[in-house]
Amino acid sequence: MAFPKQLPKIIFILLIVLTAIAGYAIFRHPMAIFPDPSWGFQVMRSMQHGGGFNMKIIPDQGNIAHNYSEFLSWWSPGQYLAPYFFINIFHVNVGQACALTILTCEIVGLFGFYQFFKKAGFSANISAISIAFMACQMFYVVPFVFYNGGEVLLFAFGGWFLYCCLSFNRVKDWRLILFILLSGWIGFICKSSFMWFYAAGLCIIWIRVSRTHTILGKWIVNGLWIGVPAVASFAGIYVTYLSRGYNPTSGGNGLKLLWETFGFPLASPLLSGFSVDDLTHGLLYHPDGPMFSYAISVFIIVALAIATVFIVIRILKTVPYTEYKLVLSVVYIVSVLFFGMAFLRQLAISYEGRHFRMVGLVFIPGAVYLVSRLQVGYRVMFALVWMGITYASLQYVINGYITNRDQGSHGTSGITQQFLDQAGINEVTKLDNSHTNAVFVFLSPDLALEVRNNRFITLDPIDQTMKINYEDYQHCGHSGPLHIFLPSNYKGAKAAMILKSFEDYKGFKLTQLSLDYVMYSAD
Repeated sequence: MAFPKQLPKIIFILLIVLTAIAGYAIFRHPMAIFPDPSWGFQVMRSMQHGGGFNMKIIPDQGNIAHNYSEFLSWWSPGQYLAPYFFINIFHVNVGQACALTILTCEIVGLFGFYQFFKKAGFSANISAISIAFMACQMFYVVPFVFYNGGEVLLFAFGGWFLYCCLSFNRVKDWRLILFILLSGWIGFICKSSFMWFYAAGLCIIWIRVSRTHTILGKWIVNGLWIGVPAVASFAGIYVTYLSRGYNPTSGGNGLKLLWETFGFPLASPLLSGFSVDDLTHGLLYHPDGPMFSYAISVFIIVALAIATVFIVIRILKTVPYTEYKLVLSVVYIVSVLFFGMAFLRQLAISYEGRHFRMVGLVFIPGAVYLVSRLQVGYRVMFALVWMGITYASLQYVINGYITNRDQGSHGTSGITQQFLDQAGINEVTKLDNSHTNAVFVFLSPDLALEVRNNRFITLDPIDQTMKINYEDYQHCGHSGPLHIFLPSNYKGAKAAMILKSFEDYKGFKLTQLSLDYVMYSAD
């Protein structure tokens, strides 16, 4: 299949221009933010007020007159450190810093995967078409509506990591040792789930530098050369970070084998690389409600798993590039084993396509190459799928941007707030500027970013079952004015449960901030 000679250049210019326009738009009117990075930004606020690295300082539940410090090990620090860099350099607010982070990571990520695809053997045209297909996916445009922290950071680093994995041909090279040591730390800072991808990269390096040897001992020696800096890298991560608190791999709830336990990882290249999980609003994990019943979702996952295995086998037989076939095979197998075992042990890892993003991105150039070798009917079908994904992605980002700009509320942080309207945000700002000893209570971690001069508490929302663990909600002691911001539909039983949790405060005053939100205050 013939392509124009200038196609890569045209694609790059177009993608960079469109990404820059989107980046400028969200710099002027910043995006909303997912809950995970919101917790990270709470840590950033604590650090700005003199707290230690990665320490979240909040009122102590035993006595809110005092503070409690907690090392936040559940999420990686890059999600707030990267915006923190832009805040310190350009003196922008949190929302604008997130916009600069997104713009930088998206462009760096496109270049990184383009270089990796070429390094893996693909032509410049196939590589350029592959990144164009990537840029049309839902995952690429989501950060322009919701800042997702580690997701966009890992996208920026992932392609370059694989590029370097294919750049070393011998183990006795100080540059390889340094790369293994530093890449583990950098990748983890971007996103903690990088560690399975890191293991896959090390396997790729090991196989590449050892495959010419037929003696088992040489493989073992090469493994030791690679393993020592890798263990040192992980040890540094564990000692300085993971061991200091809970993380998604802590504990487990016994073994549970379901169709989706290994079916979801097997289907991950299509679920994440072709935005299937995003377009269906989450087949198994769907905070905004399911599109399909559980039974239908499982059937779709099993069907996609079978289809994916078939396509991967066809790609491995069709693509002539040894390096790419090695990368695809190792990344796919390692991801299935890692996540399959995690799901089997019921660790705190959700069934979401975003966890498998790197698998989907590695899968894309192989799929593009395979389609380019098929009959015209298959190419037309692929083009139609591409157009459908592009339409859905454009609709999502345009509607999301307009909603954030025109309907969201905005305060001092600059980010778009979804869980408190403008009247409520204005009240938070006014009270925060008039007190220094108040405590604010919210039901969403991003709202705490509007508090600059006082302390805050973030509680979990109460669901319809009205069942809560009072130990998680109870806060004893007294510390200046208390302001609790709640949705209006909490008035009554839910509000009473929360007010009861602050047992040393009496005589709460109800203020109707707007039709949708209320504030309970007590001195």
